[in-house]
Amino acid sequence: METEPDRHEYPAHWEADVVLRDGGTARVRPIEADDAERLVSFYEQVSDESKYYRFFAPYPRLSAKDVHRFTHHDFVDRVGLAVTVGGEFIATVRFDRIDADGRPASAPADEAEVAFLVQDAHQGRGVASALLEHIAAVARERGIRRFAAEVLPANNKMIKVFTDAGYQQKRSFEDGVVRLEFDLEPTDRSVAVQRAREQRAEARSVARLLAPGSVAVIGAGRNPGGVGRSILDNLRDAGFTGRLYAVNGALQEEELAGVTAHRSVRDIAEPVDLAVVAVPADRVPDVVDECGEHGVQGLVVVSAGYAESGPEGRERQRALVRRARTYGMRIIGPNAFGVINTSPAVRLNASLAPEMPRPGRIGLFAQSGAIGIALLSRLHRRGGGVTGVTGVSTFISSGNRADVSGNDVLQYWYDDPDTDVALMYLESIGNPRKFTRLARRTAAAKPLVVVQGARHGGAAPQGHAVRATRLPHATVSELLRQAGVIRVDTITELVDAGLLLARQPLPAGPRVAILGNSESLGLLTYDACLAQGLRPLPPRDLTTAASAEDFRAALSKALADDGCDAVVVTAIPAVGETSAGDAALAEALRSASASAPAKPVLVVHVELGGLAAALSAATSTAPPAGRPAAMPATGTGATPAGTASDGTGTGTGSGTATTGTTRDGTGTTGAPAPDDDRSGRALDRPADRAAEGRAAAGSLTAADGPAAAEAEPVADTRLIPAYPAAERAVRALAEAVRYGQWRREAANPARVPEYEDIDERGAAEQIHRLLGPDDGPADTAGPAVGEGGGTTLGQDDACALLARYGIDVRRARPAPTPDEAAAAAANLGYPVALKTTAPHLRHRADLGGVRLDLADEEQLRRAYAELTNLFGKPEELRPVVQAMAPRGVDTVVRAVIDPAAGAVLSFGLAGAASELLGDTAHRLVPVTDRDAASLVRSIRTAPLLFGWRGSAPADTAALEELLLRVSRLVDDHPEVASVSLEPVVVAPHGLSVLGAAVRLAPPPARDDLGPRTLPVY
Repeated sequence: METEPDRHEYPAHWEADVVLRDGGTARVRPIEADDAERLVSFYEQVSDESKYYRFFAPYPRLSAKDVHRFTHHDFVDRVGLAVTVGGEFIATVRFDRIDADGRPASAPADEAEVAFLVQDAHQGRGVASALLEHIAAVARERGIRRFAAEVLPANNKMIKVFTDAGYQQKRSFEDGVVRLEFDLEPTDRSVAVQRAREQRAEARSVARLLAPGSVAVIGAGRNPGGVGRSILDNLRDAGFTGRLYAVNGALQEEELAGVTAHRSVRDIAEPVDLAVVAVPADRVPDVVDECGEHGVQGLVVVSAGYAESGPEGRERQRALVRRARTYGMRIIGPNAFGVINTSPAVRLNASLAPEMPRPGRIGLFAQSGAIGIALLSRLHRRGGGVTGVTGVSTFISSGNRADVSGNDVLQYWYDDPDTDVALMYLESIGNPRKFTRLARRTAAAKPLVVVQGARHGGAAPQGHAVRATRLPHATVSELLRQAGVIRVDTITELVDAGLLLARQPLPAGPRVAILGNSESLGLLTYDACLAQGLRPLPPRDLTTAASAEDFRAALSKALADDGCDAVVVTAIPAVGETSAGDAALAEALRSASASAPAKPVLVVHVELGGLAAALSAATSTAPPAGRPAAMPATGTGATPAGTASDGTGTGTGSGTATTGTTRDGTGTTGAPAPDDDRSGRALDRPADRAAEGRAAAGSLTAADGPAAAEAEPVADTRLIPAYPAAERAVRALAEAVRYGQWRREAANPARVPEYEDIDERGAAEQIHRLLGPDDGPADTAGPAVGEGGGTTLGQDDACALLARYGIDVRRARPAPTPDEAAAAAANLGYPVALKTTAPHLRHRADLGGVRLDLADEEQLRRAYAELTNLFGKPEELRPVVQAMAPRGVDTVVRAVIDPAAGAVLSFGLAGAASELLGDTAHRLVPVTDRDAASLVRSIRTAPLLFGWRGSAPADTAALEELLLRVSRLVDDHPEVASVSLEPVVVAPHGLSVLGAAVRLAPPPARDDLGPRTLPVY
C-alpha cells in the first residue's frame, strides 16, 4: 500500500485553464484521492468501445483497486491529470515511470508509459491533444525524457493524437499492438503544431462571442434607458439575425420591447450562445451559474464593481473568471462597453453604442470603454470619416480584460476574411512575449496599428492585472515596431493611419511627389516629409488657377514617374473662374489614381468640405437593382474630412476616403480599389468585393436622401483619404512606408548566423558551476551574490565566459598603488590608460576619471597623483591600468532579461549625452543579421559611425558581429540575466571591448514555451 511518505505535495502549479478546439474552455488539474466518485462517474459515461481501446479488453467497470490506483499518485513516478468541465471529469491521462524492461521504476529512469481516456461526447474537441501537452510538460519537470504508448491499430484517433504532436517518434508493431515511443524535448515542429492549435482554438473562442446564433440580455428592464434595456434595444434595432431574448427575474410579461422575455435563462427552451450580463455585481455569480448550467458559450459582462473598484473588486473579478471557466465559458469584461459585428449574416450590436457602425474592413479593439465610445460615436457621426467610408468589421471593448484580451482578438483577426486592418487601443499588455509573437505573425498578413495609453503613469490602469516590466515605454514601443506593429501616440494618429492603410496600397519606398494649387502648402508638406524621414521631390505648384484637368494631368504624370512611390496632393479653396470645383477635382483625382493602382495617393485640403465629401463619393450607397434598399441613416451627414463635428479640427478621425452620396449629395460607400493589396491578398475576388460593399446589402450609411438612391455606381474607383493638415497626412504616409519596408523584409526572412568558434557546451558547464549552490568563487574577484539569488561575475569569470562566444575583452590590471600601476603598465606595454572604477566615476570620462595615452612611467605616475588629489584615496577610486586601444567611436552594448518581454539587446554610443537623450536602440533576442544592421543604424547619432564630417568610418561589420554574438550568448543561456560591454571602441578596422559585466541568475519562468494555458490575472 502507498504510505504517506510516498506522496509528494500537491502540485498546484500544474492546474491550468485551456481553450479547446471548438472555442470552449476546460480545466486541467492533477487527480487526487478525493476524486474517486468523479472518476467512477466519468468511467460510466465512456462507451464500451473506448473502454476496450483503453484496456485492450472488455472492461465495463472499474474495481475498487483500479479506482485507488488511478486516484492515488506520488506526483513524481506516477502522475494522473484530468480535464474537467463543470467540475466533472471529461478526460484523464496517466503516466507511470518505467525502466528499460518496461517495469515500474523511479528516477533516474527517464521513460514513462502514458495512456489517455476521453469521454465519447467530448472526442473531437482537441481534449487529448491539450492533455498531451500538459502531461509532457509535467513529465519533463520530473526528469522524464521519453514517453511510450501502446495503442490498438483500430484506435486511429489516439494514434493521430501522438503522430500529429510533432515530437520525434519511433513506431513498432508487435503482438497486434502499435507501440509508439517519442522524445518529449520540444522540436520546431511540435512548437509550430502547438501554436497553430492555439491560434485555431483562441480564434474560435472569440468567433463564438462575435457570431452567436442566439443572445440573451440578462438585466433588461421595462423602462428604456437602463444599461440592459439599452443593449437589448441596440441588438433589436441593429437587426440581429439570430434569436434574441430578454431576461429579468422581475418580468411577468412574455415580451419586452418586441423581444421574447423570460425570468431566467433556464426558462429558455432553445440553446443560448451568448449572454450579455447587465445586473449588479453581487448578482452576477448566480447569473453565471444559470448560464453555465444552460450551456451558454460565452458572456459579455458590462456590470461594474470589479477590479476597477479596488482589492475587493479584484477578488470578485477573479472569482467571476474561475466560475465562468468552470462551465467552459469565456468572458469579455467585466466593465465592458460591448461587442459589435457588422457582418450582414450576424448584425450584432451587443454594446452601448446606440447605432450600428457602417460595415467595412477595419477591426477595432479598445481596452477602455471611454475610448471605444469616442471612436464609434465620433467616427459614425462624421460622414466621410473612417466608419463612413471604410467601415468596421468587428469592435470589441474588453473592459477590465479579465479573460478575453487583445491577444485573443489578434488570433481571431489573423485569418478573419472580413478584416483587412486592425486598430488597437491598449492600456496594458498582459503577456508581452505572446503579444509580440502574435503581432509579428498578424502584421505579416495585414496592418496592425496600436496606440498605448497609460504610458507615463507608472502603473497599469485599475482593473488590469499585468506583469511588471523594467523596460521604459520607449523600449517597448521599439520592440513592437520590430514585430511589425505600427506604433502611434494618439487616437487621431490611429485613425489617420488606419484610413490610409485600409484604402491605399503600401508604398514601395520613401520617395514622395507633392503637387497642388498652393506653393505654401506644398512647402509645408515637403518639410513634413523630411521631418518624417521620407524623400520628397520638389513640390510642383499648379497655381491657384489650376483646373481639375490640370490636377488630373499632374497627378497622372507623377504616378507614372518611376522615381515616385507615393503622391500627396495639396488643395486650397478654388479661386477664379477657371479653378477646379470640389466635385470636378475629386473626379479628376480619382480618375488619375486609377491609372496607377500600385501607388498611394493622399490629399491635404484646407477648408474644403465639399472636396472632402466629394472624395467620399465614388460608387454609391444605393443598392444594385433587385437588392433591398439600405436602412435610413440616423447620422448627421458629411463633415469636412479630418475635422471634428464642431469644426474645431481636433477630432479623432482622419478625414475621408472617396465615393458615394450623402444628405447633400456627396457621401460614402465602400467599394474597393482594383488590385488593392495592402494586406497581402487580392481584394478583387467577388466575395471580397461583396464584403467591401456591405452598404448595398442593407447597412447603415451616411446617405439617407434621394440622391443616395438615385446615384449611379462608378466602377473601379479607389478611395482617396483626405487630411486637414499636411503633418497628419505625411505622418500616416511615413508609417505606411515603414510598414511596407517591414513587410518586404518579413517576406525574405533574415538569419541568425552560426559561428564555429562558439563553445556553447563549455559556456553551459561554466554557468552551471558558477550558479551551483556548493561551488565557491572561481577567481579572486569572485562572483558576488546579488538580488534574486544571482551572481555578478568577477572580471576573470566574465572574460572567460565571453571568450567562449568569441568576445575578447581587454583586461584591466588593478593599480592600488603607483608602483603597482607602473608594474602593470610595464607588463602591458605603453601607451596605457589609467581609469577609476569607483561606481560614481565608472564610465564617466566627462568627470575626469580617465587619463589616456600615457606614454611612459613618468606620465603614468603624474596622472595617478592627479586622480588621487582630485577624487580621493586609491581605495576609494579603485584605479586600473589598461592597454590603449586603437582610436574609434565609443559605444555601449547591453543585454538584459526582462521578466515580461524576454531578452532585449540594446545599443548606443557611450557618454552622458546619449544617456540624457535616450539615444539607445533595442531589439528582441534572438537578433538576426538584419536586426543587427538596423540596430546600429537606428540611433540618432549613427552618422558618427559612418564617416561624419570627414572622419574615418568605423568598422560596423565587426560591431554587428559583436551584437550577434552577445545575442547568441543570452539566447543560448537564459541564466545570463544581463551583459554590459562598456565601452566598446569601434575603430576603422576592428573593435575593442574595454569593459564587461555579466550577471547570472536562475532563468525566469517562461509560459510561452510550455503547454497552452489561459492567463490568470
